Amino acid sequence: MQWEGINEFVYVAETESFTKASKNLAISTAQVSRQISALETRLNVKLFYRTTRKVSLTEEGRLFYQHCRSVLDGLEAAERAITNLQSTPQGTIRLTAPVTYGEQQILPLVNDFMLLYPDVEVTAYLSNQKIDLVEQGYDLAIRLGKLSDSSMMARKLATRTNSVCASPAYLEKYGFPHSLSELNKHSCLLGTLDYWHFRDDDKARNIRVKGKLRYNSGFSLVDAALKGLGIVQLPDYYVQEHIKRGALVSLLENYSESEEGIWAIYPRNRHLSPKIRSLVDYLAKHLV
Repeated sequence: MQWEGINEFVYVAETESFTKASKNLAISTAQVSRQISALETRLNVKLFYRTTRKVSLTEEGRLFYQHCRSVLDGLEAAERAITNLQSTPQGTIRLTAPVTYGEQQILPLVNDFMLLYPDVEVTAYLSNQKIDLVEQGYDLAIRLGKLSDSSMMARKLATRTNSVCASPAYLEKYGFPHSLSELNKHSCLLGTLDYWHFRDDDKARNIRVKGKLRYNSGFSLVDAALKGLGIVQLPDYYVQEHIKRGALVSLLENYSESEEGIWAIYPRNRHLSPKIRSLVDYLAKHLV
């Protein structure tokens, strides 16, 4: 009720005419007159001097007009801001990603994204634990491998594969494994799991491996492999550069498992704003 008559009042004040105001508002002159009269009654003040030739503001009307114009200008600015928000990425993005993949792949791309969109702010939390996005207020998560949470929306950004490899020095000393069964004769560098993933005759196989070294750090496992301490299985982004330059040798390639997805996930019931949509598009374009 507080807004009734405000538009009519401002249009009459600016055009000095009930007729022109009615045309601008696409309503009848009588309706404009009724709204102005109701507004004056509510405010208990006369807003206009009315003659057959002219409509002009009273002193009270001028004061009221200044405030109303300011309010309407503010509403227009708010509407423009919302419109811009719908088209230009801006505002805060809260995201989470696995530690190593986040450090190596995601956050450098986020930095590049922020250079393109300086009105975007990012808060990132890297963790190998699966965080409840809704409960902890995150907009976006990067997940690797198979997805288990069907309550989330997901978009595949890229793929990864696990590579088995060892240093030339280790292979010269202990020989090459040519089958999965031969792995039990080798020193395997263990991560958080006791088994490695393979595909044999188009069937997924988990092979239990053993060794005297176990780390929950991919970089430390790579270092151990480079120093000839054993054979390692790690995602390609840990070892591909070492394989390219010959510091590690790829093994058992015929048993490589299928590619795993790298996913962007976000709450199903959350509107995908321009800032999130643009970041997801950017990651999908640049991740390899």
